[in-house]
Amino acid sequence: MNLNYSALKSQPRLLLEAELRPLQGTRFQPTGFPNLGAAQYEGPDGQAMLLVESAQSMANRLEAVCWDEAEGDWVEPLRGLPLVKVYKPDGELLTNSVLESHRLNSPYILEGKDTSVLERLKTELSSMEKQPVNLRKLAETVFRYDTNALLHGLFLAKKELAGGRLRLPRVLSAFIEAQGVAVAQSGGVKNDQINPSGDTGKGFGNVPFHREEFTAKRIVGYFNVDLAEIRSFGLPHPAEDFLLTFALYKIRRLLQQGMRLRTACDLEPVQVRVTRPEGWTMPTEEDLAMALPAYIQRLKEADLLANPLVVKYSIK
Repeated sequence: MNLNYSALKSQPRLLLEAELRPLQGTRFQPTGFPNLGAAQYEGPDGQAMLLVESAQSMANRLEAVCWDEAEGDWVEPLRGLPLVKVYKPDGELLTNSVLESHRLNSPYILEGKDTSVLERLKTELSSMEKQPVNLRKLAETVFRYDTNALLHGLFLAKKELAGGRLRLPRVLSAFIEAQGVAVAQSGGVKNDQINPSGDTGKGFGNVPFHREEFTAKRIVGYFNVDLAEIRSFGLPHPAEDFLLTFALYKIRRLLQQGMRLRTACDLEPVQVRVTRPEGWTMPTEEDLAMALPAYIQRLKEADLLANPLVVKYSIK
């Protein structure tokens, strides 16, 4: 599948909006924060606003829909991408750099007795130890061993790695907002059919509770692909086009497969549109899925992708 990105070559950002609605009914449950609850705020025009899903959560969800839990591997179009797998001493798979919150900077990768990945990174990035960070060299190294981290963003905070100065901002970021929101009050009770008046502090007894959901005039998912950052990596052809294809595939797959954010927040896309640059048409998920395996094969042939690295994790 030949994807046409010529209209994006001079653009600093690719911006997309996805109009969303509850899959059933009108109510939905937004993300919540400790000591805050739902993030309600007033928009510039005085409109009641609500953060439905944060940038941090969306970044993780964009990865989750690309991972096949049953197979313990990428979904089919992404098979062959490098990552770091972490195994317990008994040989059981523990985690990997795709699913870890801090990707390559995971303590399960860099803080155990097995220092093989840390030593490899130290060797490849040693030129930055007492020099300015070489973004291109950092991007090349991350692309080789944990390609996905270039899109997700990465902070290698270990002092052994250039004093903890190695950072890559997110290329792909997203969040969901709701406009014109109103609270939908409800509640319920946890029933104890054996001892309704039991000690609720120990989990017994009937426990009534209050519940807040919301309705909204409009729910919008916003997606931002930093094209200028991708170009700044200076990666050889076809790595640049691959990263863009990978980012777009994540967006398409999330909108089609991953919008059940919570039990009471199941959304569906109504319309997806490109807002910058105007007039550019986003490829379909099917077209992107068809293009990805060929890109990965070409990257392997160009020796730009490593085989999966393995770490055996045990506490020091």
